[in-house]
Order: sequence, then structure tokens, then C-alpha cells
Amino acid sequence: MRRVPLPPVLALGALLLLVSCGWGGAAEGESGRMPGAPTGVTAAAGSATSVHVMWNAVSSGPGVRAYEVYRGTTKVGEVPASQHMVDVTRLRPSTMYVFTVRARDTDGRVGPNSREVRARTPAVVAADRSAPTRPREPTGRAVGSRAVQLSWTASTDDRGVLSYEIHQGATKIHSVGGGQTATVVTGLRPGHRYTFTVRARDAADNLSPASAPVRLTTPGTDDGRDTAPTGFRAAAHRADGAYYIDLSWQPPRTEGVVTEYQIRLDGAPATSLVWGGIPPRGRADYSFYVGRAAGEVHRVRIRARLPDGTWGGFSAERTVTTGADGAGTSR
Repeated sequence: MRRVPLPPVLALGALLLLVSCGWGGAAEGESGRMPGAPTGVTAAAGSATSVHVMWNAVSSGPGVRAYEVYRGTTKVGEVPASQHMVDVTRLRPSTMYVFTVRARDTDGRVGPNSREVRARTPAVVAADRSAPTRPREPTGRAVGSRAVQLSWTASTDDRGVLSYEIHQGATKIHSVGGGQTATVVTGLRPGHRYTFTVRARDAADNLSPASAPVRLTTPGTDDGRDTAPTGFRAAAHRADGAYYIDLSWQPPRTEGVVTEYQIRLDGAPATSLVWGGIPPRGRADYSFYVGRAAGEVHRVRIRARLPDGTWGGFSAERTVTTGADGAGTSR
């Protein structure tokens, strides 16, 4: 087949597309089709300088590795495939923004953009230190084994409520616009008891007190095994006269990002691990101090705080013995 050269303008456009993507993934016909465009994309101002963007997971086609979020033509965020929302910050007040989302699969191929959604940030309100009132009369009901529907009475504010935040325990798990007084929270666990509260936020980032709690239990059963870290390993090493336990594991597969873990040592909570940004993809590693004595036997296991705010199941337990020669043994 004769190769037909591209016109200069088209050739330049193709080059720019490859550069902007940052990789040379396989063409669509080489190893299957690209991921589809995310659907259900919404954008709502969270403050005078931020917008909350949400979308539905791309469930068909090849495996999705990450989502890219664009403000106009500028990439402003990238999150793992398990995360379907992001707060875009450092925006200008009183400005209209256009957002799109696209998926990238495990082979590096990028799918088409979602439909465009728009959100306008409100004006900055000078010297606004008055928080919205507490959302009142919150109610809820389970919608199947993995979702609940919540509703509440609107808060009031001297400048207007911009958004509502949904918390499960101490964890923010959802956000909706200030004009909404109901929402559905998904990604929950069957057979689990939840406590939800709602807080209102205004354009000056003043946050209301939490509403009264809504306590709900999702139907079904869940023994925790599907939410436990897998491939858990533990070993010991010696450095500067002290012993440390080295942990390695695969994060649990969830419908959101896991950023916090609890480590139990010899049957009691020992330490917490919290990633401030996007956690590492794939296998995670962590080391912590256990003392200076050789020959000590320790039992260790780990669990994750899930995106729904609850603790998942524990990993398998490993036994580690500190070694007199600076090494450690484990089983």
C-alpha cells in the first residue's frame, strides 16, 4: 500500500497530539480498542477558587488505569482508575471554566474526551467570616447493598450556600452543589453500619457545623476479605543500631482511592500511614521502628481505611524476628 504523506498542518497536529499525551501507546487496531469517553460528568464550584468535578467510571472496553481532567486544553489533574472525582483548585473567582475528562488504559492509550461541562466560580466576598447554618432534618435510606440516598433541609447563609459536603465518620466522601438538598452515595459495603453527616460551605470557604447524624445499615453480608490488602510481606532490617520492620502489600481493590492504613503490631494498633497526595500505584512499601533488641518476635498485619470512611479487612498476619546480625527473619 502506498503511504500518502500528511499535509503540513495535519502532520503538525498529529505530532502535537503525541507530545501532549506523553507516550507512544499502541494504535487502536494493534491490541484492541481504546477506552470509551467517561459519562455523567458534572462540575460545581466548591469555593471562589475551586470546582468539584465528578464522573461515572468507564466500565466497557479495556482496563482503565487513570483518568485525566482538563480545564479547557490544560491538563489539571490525573487520578487512579478507582477515583471518579477531583477538586480542581487555584482557580480565579468570578470565572467560567470548561472541563472534560478522558480515560487512559493499561496500555497507555487515551480515549476520547467526555462532553464539556461548565462551572462558574463565585466572586470573593470580602471579610465574610459568617458560616452557613447547620443543615437540618437529615434523613436517609439504603438503596440496595452498596448505596444510600440522603436528604436534608437547606442551610442559610448571608451570602449564599455554595456546596454541601457529605461525611462518613470523619471522612469527606461526597460533595454536591448548594442548590441540592439530596444525593445518592455509592461505593458502600454490604451489611455495614454507616454514620453520615452533612456540612454546608459558602464562597469564602466558611464551613457550617455538621448536621445531626444519619445512621444506616446496608443490607447483605461482607466478611471483609474483599477489602483486605493482599500479597502482604514483612521483613526486618537493622540500621544505626536499631531494628525496623519493612512492609509491602497490594492495596485492596475499591471504588475509590485508599490513602490511609492502620498497622497492628502484636495485636495492638502501632502506627498509621497516610499519603498526603495520590498514593503509589501497585505495590506499596513502608518501614517503621520497633526497637534495638535482637531476637524479638513480632506479629504484624495491616488494614486500609476505605473510600467510604470505614476500615476494611485485615491482611494476613506475618511474624518477624529481629536478627542479632542486623537482618531479620519472617514467615
